[in-house]
Amino acid sequence: MSYLSQAQLSNDSEFIARVSASAAVEVPHTHQPLEWARDHIWWIAASPGFADAYEYAMLNGNPNPGSDPAVITDSQILSAVQLINNEENP
Repeated sequence: MSYLSQAQLSNDSEFIARVSASAAVEVPHTHQPLEWARDHIWWIAASPGFADAYEYAMLNGNPNPGSDPAVITDSQILSAVQLINNEENP
């Protein structure tokens, strides 16, 4: 994993939208999903394997790796969101 690919992933608007969609279901309704996603995106992007998969996809010509569920699956995003949410709301 490179820090550059992690940084690029954390700024990918389509990936942030996917994280927001997961947060809309998983995070208590006291938070706005997009705000929650933006507040936690660096930790989501640092989830094991995320930046590596993103970097691999970019190097292999994927023009939109943040929106591609073949690069980072919805299940992976869900797990990362649940982990952070469970730490914050035991």
